[in-house]
This record gives sequence, C-alpha cells and structure tokens, in this order.
Amino acid sequence: MMWMCVAVFLLWLRSGGCTEKANTSELIEYTAADFYEKLHSGKMMFIYFEHQVSPTISLFLLELEKSADALQDYGVLVGKVNCDKKLVQAYCTQERERHTAFLFRGGKEFLGFDLDTVFDVNSIVSEVLFAILREEVKYVHTDTDLLAMEKAARGKKDIVLGYVRSLGTQEHRSMMETAYVYGSKYQFILITGGPVLKHLGVDESSPSSQVWFLHCRVHSKLPLSSERCPLTRMRKPLSTLSLHSFLQLMEAPLVSEVYDDPSSVQPPQFPYQQTPQVFLFSRPVTKQQDLDTATALAWRLRGLALLLLVHRQSPAVKTPDEYNAAYRLPEKSSEVKYLTLNDHDEVLELFTNQEKEEEDEEDDEGWLEDDEVDSHFAKLDDEIAASVYENRGNLPDMDSITQLTSDNFHTAVSQSSLTVALFYLKWDAVSMAFLSSFIEVAERLEGSEVQMSAVDCGEWTDLCAAQSSLPIPFQPITAFPCVLLLRPKEPAQLYRGMLGSEALHRFILLSLQASPVLLSTKEEVTSFLQEVPHLELAGYHPDRVMGLFKTQLHTGVSLFTEAAKSLRGEMLTGLLTNGLAEKWAAEHSMELPAVLVFPSWRAHTPPSTLPVSTSSEELLTHIHSVLLHRLPELTVENLPSFLSLGKALLLLFVGEEEDEIGRKQNQALVEEMRGVVEVGGGRMEQYLACWIHLGRTPAGMSVLGSYLGSMPPLPALVLTHLPSGDEIYQFPPNTPIVASSVLQWLQRIQGGAVSAAGMLGEDSWPPAVEFLDFLKIMDVQEPDSAQQQTPEEEEEEEDSKEEDVDDSSSHSDTFHNNPHSEL
Repeated sequence: MMWMCVAVFLLWLRSGGCTEKANTSELIEYTAADFYEKLHSGKMMFIYFEHQVSPTISLFLLELEKSADALQDYGVLVGKVNCDKKLVQAYCTQERERHTAFLFRGGKEFLGFDLDTVFDVNSIVSEVLFAILREEVKYVHTDTDLLAMEKAARGKKDIVLGYVRSLGTQEHRSMMETAYVYGSKYQFILITGGPVLKHLGVDESSPSSQVWFLHCRVHSKLPLSSERCPLTRMRKPLSTLSLHSFLQLMEAPLVSEVYDDPSSVQPPQFPYQQTPQVFLFSRPVTKQQDLDTATALAWRLRGLALLLLVHRQSPAVKTPDEYNAAYRLPEKSSEVKYLTLNDHDEVLELFTNQEKEEEDEEDDEGWLEDDEVDSHFAKLDDEIAASVYENRGNLPDMDSITQLTSDNFHTAVSQSSLTVALFYLKWDAVSMAFLSSFIEVAERLEGSEVQMSAVDCGEWTDLCAAQSSLPIPFQPITAFPCVLLLRPKEPAQLYRGMLGSEALHRFILLSLQASPVLLSTKEEVTSFLQEVPHLELAGYHPDRVMGLFKTQLHTGVSLFTEAAKSLRGEMLTGLLTNGLAEKWAAEHSMELPAVLVFPSWRAHTPPSTLPVSTSSEELLTHIHSVLLHRLPELTVENLPSFLSLGKALLLLFVGEEEDEIGRKQNQALVEEMRGVVEVGGGRMEQYLACWIHLGRTPAGMSVLGSYLGSMPPLPALVLTHLPSGDEIYQFPPNTPIVASSVLQWLQRIQGGAVSAAGMLGEDSWPPAVEFLDFLKIMDVQEPDSAQQQTPEEEEEEEDSKEEDVDDSSSHSDTFHNNPHSEL
C-alpha cells in the first residue's frame, strides 16, 4: 500500500497537481569541468551545448528549464553547457550540435535529439523517457507484431496498449510517465496508427488518443479462451491521472460476492470511488449458474462498473424478490436504484447509454448552428476548412496586432515606417488558418519598428475595395488572405510567399533593408557582405546581389534599381557607383558595369558575375538562375518555386538517420547526386536534381507513396514532373546509386527503354461536397413534365424550333449535352 501511495503522489505531481511549484526551477549551466565530472560519474544527463542564442533557441531553453523538475524525478539531470566560455571539444565544434540536445547514460552519449522533436516541455519529457524505456516500451506496426506480443505475454503480464496521434504530445508524455512507474508490472506498447488500429476497430482519422488494457496474464482462466487476449478500452481522455485510475480499476476483483443488502454495502473506496456499482442477485439453487452469468457480464462491464453478486440466502438481504438487479452511481448520491430486467444485456445498455449521454453533454458545451451543415462539413476533404470549422468558436487573441478600419487606416500607416497589413475574411478557411501564423509573427516582432495590423474585409469593404475618399496605396483586394507591406509615400509591396509564420517573418526582416542599399564607403560594402545581426539572430542567411557602375547616371543603374525593388524581402541588394566602384572592381579584377551575386549556400567562394541586361526582367531571370542550388534540398516551403521552373525533377528520397553511420551514408548519396550534375554537364539542363530528407520533411513520405503506390525501400530515386508527360520512373531498387549508373538510366528513359513505375494524378479538384457544386446547380435541367409530351405537342415544338433556329443560333454553343466539358 505504501508503494501505491508513492506512485499516486508521483503521478499527481507529474500531472500538474502541485501547480505552485511548477516552473520555478532554474536551468543549471554546467562548466566543461562540471560536465565531464557528471559524465564520468555515470549519471543520466540531458544536455544542450549552447552557442549563439537565437529567438528559437531562447524558446527551447525556456522549455528545457521547465523540464528540469519533471525529469529530476526520473533521475535525469537537465542543463546546458555554454560553449562560448569553454569548448567541450566533441560537442562545441560541429554545426549539427547547435540544433541537437544530447542524452548521456552510463558515461557516454546515448542519443541525440533534433530540437524540432524536443520543442516544449511535453516533447522533452516524453522523448527522453521514451529513449530511456526503449527496451521496455515496445513500438508495433502491424497486427501480426501485436499478436506475437500477446502470445509472449500470455500467462505472464498484462499489456497496456496506447495510441497517440503523434509523438512529443501531452498524451505521449502521459504514456511514458505511467510506463516509468508501472513498467515492471505491465508490458507497455505504443502505436501511432497503422493496421493495428483496424484490428481495434478505430478509425485512424479519429482525433483522440486512446488506451486499451489487454488481459493476457489470466488468459488461460477465461471462459472463452482464444489466441487473442481480451481487451478493455479506457473511455476517458488520456492523461496521467486517468490512465493511473484506469490501471487501478483493471486490478479490481472481477466479481465480488456479498451477503448484505445493496443499500448496506459501502460505496467503492479508493481508488475505485469514481466507479459505478452493479448488483446482481443470486439464489442458493442457482448459485454456480448465477456466478458464471455474473462473471460473463463483468467482463463486458470491465472499465465501466464494478460488479457485485448478492446472495439472497443471507437474512441481511431485504430486497424484494421482484428485483433482480440494482446499481449505484458515484458522486450523485449513495442511493441504490433497483431494476427488474429480462436480459442482463440491459445492464450493459444502461451504462453504455450513460456514457454516450455524458459525451453528448460535453459536446453541448460548445455550439452547433445546424445539424445538416455539420454533417456536410464532417465530409469535407479540405483539411484546412474542416479544421477551421471545428475551431470556429475559438478565435485567436488579436491583442498583438492593430485593427485597421476606414477611420484609422491612413493615420496608422503614416505614423509607422513599415506597416504589415493582413486583409482577411472571417468566413474564409485559409484566412483564419493564416491569421494564427500572422499573430505569431506579430508576437515575435513585438517591440520592433514594424506595425503588424489586420483588416476584416467582411466589415470594412470600402477599405479593401480601395474606395476611400483619400488616396490608398494599393489596388482593390480580390484574393484572400492578402498581406501588403505599406510605407509612407511608397507603393504597397505584395507578399507572395508561403502562408506560414517562418516564411512571413523572414520576408519582413529582409524588407526592413532598403532595396538597393546605397553603398558609399568601403566599410559599408564590407558590412553589406557580412552577416546582418538581426537576421543572423533569427537564423536567416540571405542571398546578396550587388551592382557596380561607373556613374550614377549609367543606364544600367535604373534597370538594377527596378530589379532590386522586385527582390525586396527575398534577398539583400546593394548599389556601388563612382570611384569606389572602380576601385573595388580593380581590386577584384573585373570590368564595369557588373552585377555580383552571392548565393547563401555557396559561402566562402567568389561571387558569380553577371553582365548588365537589357531589361530588369532579363536581369531577374539571370539572378534567379545563379541563385538556384545545384542540388537543392526540397521542402514544403520551396517546392512551389522549383516546380515553377518547369523542369523534370530527378528526386532522391533519403530516410532519417539513426546514428552517425546513417548520416554519413546520406551525405555520400547526396554527394553522388552532385556528381550526376557535374558529370552530366549540359545533358542535365533539362532536369532539376534535388533531394528530400524524410526526417526533416515528413510530408515527403506521402509524396513518395503516391508516386509509386507504396513505400519503396530507402534510398529511392525517381524521375517525375516531366514536361512531356505524367510518367514517373523509379531507379531500380536495391541498386547502388552511382553517378554513371544514374546517367545511363536517364539515357535509357530518353530512348524509351524503361517502363514507367507510376503516373502523376490528374489535377482534378471536384467540389468537396454536393451542396458546393455550383456549376451543377446552375445547370439544373427542366422539370420532368416538360419531357412528357404528346406526339402532337412534339410536332408543334419541332415546328417552333425550326422557326426560331435563327434566333437561337447565337446560344447554340452555350447549352450543350456536356455543360462542364469546357473545364
């Protein structure tokens, strides 16, 4: 009992019961000497090696500090080592260490965690415990794997099976904390989806995490033995306390036999005090049969109620014979209600119906406008629209942004050097989804010279339509959401990037620089070519373009300036003229005029030199061509820009590295692809050689699966998005990816000697649901009665058509048998 109390207290602390103590710890900063001392002592440590602190790293350090208390209870020391004070040779010198936190165990590095996977206190605690318990907590993918686990546990241990939609969440943390306490008693299994859910009867699109208890320890004693262990589903939302209570309930006696009247039986005591009681009555002549019936019903009520068998042979039982069952509910009262049932299934219905009523009551705390509309939106295949609709009552906090109206718009814009304005509609799904990202950027820029603002175009239609009596520096807004950068006495600048917080934040920071920056001293040129502090702090390393001209009056200056204005927010541009330009050109052995391009991915190498073009459009084309990485890594953010080039994609998919060997193998594959580009020379101009890291871009897995119909072994190399067709070609699996072999494979594809492995899907975007098919509604046919005519009426109609043929000829192309064929 003492051990159980300790377990309850520990779980209560972890679930936030001691709120006054939470988050009061200070993150311990270890010196290099302290680190080595702790390391050699064999203590378990979770350490981050700190270099320069960006805003992102600052947020991580705050979450790391919060996790210190939580992980201390599990014997894990949490801290950081400041690499600027003294280097820890193995961890302060590599670039990858800046984005990695390390778990040390037994005096050596146990595992590294990318900061993208340990982004808050829940993910830190869950991932660290998951790593510590990696041998105890199993991760199964298929029903066959689960069946093997059940067979191994039969007669030995019960199994706790948890489904969490994603790792690093509060639910994942609850599972890991409970596994740490109960791991020696139960076998814990974790799943995040897949075929196992189908066996459990769960739709993988279900938004809720769930837990099942598999009764394997008493498998041989069950009345209906099978190769599968009976399971009980936890019906409460997954949390540390609810999971603890559920496990306690699974330890309760299946059937308790009592000799008192139900009204005299004590309500359930700790830890079952929140559990209903069900009473069945037994007679002496049918004692064994009644016990068997009660046992069978108890299995069906497992997790819902405690079952007690009342023996009527006892004189203390006063319940009239007309009743054969009774029940008592927790918290509402200790009153026992008596029933006369024809079938014991009615008991099960009583509690399952009660559970549904409780769920309905929780749903009623929200609000639903119309059941029919809800049923339609439940079928929406647009995940953004469905998500926004589900959260329509939870409007984001907009205190960090200025609300612009027709009354304050001009004053607000004129008083700020840069106003970033979001034009949105409340009923537009994408607008509302992007609004949260916009607010996140506003919070990051709080205290800067940037004024973040928003315009509700559903309310201020005149402002969004540019119909104000005063001049407005933008054209009418016709697409939503729309972001404009507004400066006093300057035309509006349209943001064309990704609708995400990171892309918008980068664009705004780059837009703070003039385009082009006028460089008049040698120091200014040096500063322009070095890192910009506020960009470096945010982790951004922009491309740079510098124009050099003999005089300010050179015709190329206006072309370069026009191009630079188009590039504002994308990269940094500078203009160098007169004697300083001539001196700089002489020092670097180049002729004027010239445009120098410094790609961010090609650091510490000479810039590319471009001639001055005849138009700004041509110059922009040359600049973008030079900035194109010879072997870019595709991400969700940059994919649209690469697809717009119209080149076929020679695309390498590599998996996430589990260790240093895996990282080196991936690096070697990328180098081999770079060799394909170099050796192929001009033959590779028609292709864009690129690669996707499935660890950093998980969406690539669904892309690869859709290309080939199933997930192939990794690495996988495919040729897709051919300008000449929709075929997809796969480099032979399990064949070494070598530059010479890839070039031969491409040549065979051109010669028609290779069969396609798949086809790109058609760009078909039908209405999500029937009531949104506006074209179909517009093309509604005439009523059936118009088609039910007598022969005489048909003849009269034909005559009428012949007489009106000239009048209707102008409409003959509008109404035809296939009204949608023009789409």
